[in-house]
Amino acid sequence: MKNNMKPEISTTIALVGLMGAGKSAIGARLASRLEVPFFDSDVEVESEAGLSISEIFVNEGEAAFRCRERDVIKRLLKGPVHILATGGGSFIEAETRRELFGRALTVWLKADLEVLYERVLRKDDRPLLKKNNPRRVLEKLIEQRYPLYALADIIVESDGGPHEQLVDTIISKLDVSRVPRRDLPGQHKRKADL
Repeated sequence: MKNNMKPEISTTIALVGLMGAGKSAIGARLASRLEVPFFDSDVEVESEAGLSISEIFVNEGEAAFRCRERDVIKRLLKGPVHILATGGGSFIEAETRRELFGRALTVWLKADLEVLYERVLRKDDRPLLKKNNPRRVLEKLIEQRYPLYALADIIVESDGGPHEQLVDTIISKLDVSRVPRRDLPGQHKRKADL
């Protein structure tokens, strides 16, 4: 798809995936191309809390962070159509996943271990990686989370290629009439007119 082509979207697009998959970088570019606002749930949590995510993890624990994250995502999903980069663990939480399925089109940025590992080593602000071997943590997270990420409406390989190419791929898959619907127990009814 050419860079100057832009589909109209009528629902929020939520990017899901592990840390290092590129949700924030790709989300910002996708929002720019689609001419809609961009939000990063991690940035919104930090803004509301007045603390970094690392500080929230240390001072309040992961459960409290997940609660803050869920509340922020619910608030954002009630707003106008936008692109939302979610935290790596948000889609794993059943209630947050139901909210995303009920109010957004979910796109999993799927990356392999080597791509993720290379990317996460560039930053030192990942609470889940600070105390343990980052590679082993990522391996465990892949085992635990990939089956749930696979429930996303659209799956796109985030292979370390150019960001614009990945944005093009996502846009090319936004023909929602071909998006398979996945019903989960307790899931809200999906919108028929995404």
